[in-house]
Amino acid sequence: MTSVQDRLTDTAYALGWKIVCRMPEPAARRAFLAAGDLAWRRQGPRVAMLEANLRRVLGPQASGKELRALSRAAMESYSRYWLEVFRLPVIGRDQIMAGMHAEDEDRLLGALAAGRGVVVALPHMGNYEQAGAWIINLAAGTLTTVAERLKPESLFQRFLAFREGLGFEVLPATGGDSRFGVLAQRLRAGGLVCLVSDRDVTGRGIEVDFFGEPARMMGGPAALAVQTGAALLPVTLWFEETGWGARIHEQVPVPADGTRREKVAVMTQQVARAYEEGIRAHPEDWHMLQRVFTADLDPARLAAADAAHAAAGQAGGP
Repeated sequence: MTSVQDRLTDTAYALGWKIVCRMPEPAARRAFLAAGDLAWRRQGPRVAMLEANLRRVLGPQASGKELRALSRAAMESYSRYWLEVFRLPVIGRDQIMAGMHAEDEDRLLGALAAGRGVVVALPHMGNYEQAGAWIINLAAGTLTTVAERLKPESLFQRFLAFREGLGFEVLPATGGDSRFGVLAQRLRAGGLVCLVSDRDVTGRGIEVDFFGEPARMMGGPAALAVQTGAALLPVTLWFEETGWGARIHEQVPVPADGTRREKVAVMTQQVARAYEEGIRAHPEDWHMLQRVFTADLDPARLAAADAAHAAAGQAGGP
């Protein structure tokens, strides 16, 4: 049964897409920035988590004042992300293409032109919906991605329609085996798969060294590259004053030796290193208000996940 809170959430998003698209852009921007600044001032649990993550980026030598200044800038960036989510349907293709400044885009285009599948691995940076729309227009194709199933179902359907309207093929994050199979099919056909992977949402993530601490990330991008031979390209994103920036990092190669699980672990660590580079360059555009680092995760959940991993390994699982 849908709760009152779920219905209110769905209604708020529905109004957002209707109203924000019709508002003058300067007025909408002021409203979203004010909301983000209010959330920052209240210092709720999500902002506290953001600051805990950014503390790892800055290092222990940074002062509390520096951390607070960065978290405020990050909340301003996060507010811009949500503003653009609601306005992206009316931003238009020309602005999306003209406003994107990408580094080393030939790494992506070259692989696709050769008929090779590409897995783009992304962190929660900048505006990845805009980046997806840019890639689709740049490559004159489509992309396949996976989305967490939001509650209520009506809200999930709204986001599904939004992303499909941008040209995405969206698979719900349920039914792991079939989802992986569909993604592998797209890649073997020379398609493009984009996955946000800097936070483990399954409980089965790969532990990596991230800013000098253990963290859990999704191993899906690396597993798909190992399974299909697709090119694995980490991409980091940021906001510019009147547009967007992207860096297509070097391809992460599949190791020659090791088991499948060992190869996925090595490649996921290299993806984490690329994320570090991008986040260090633009820390205010890393919108990570959830737990990433192992020290912040629930010990019972970690123990259960590690037991499941061990059982899968004994059974010969991936």
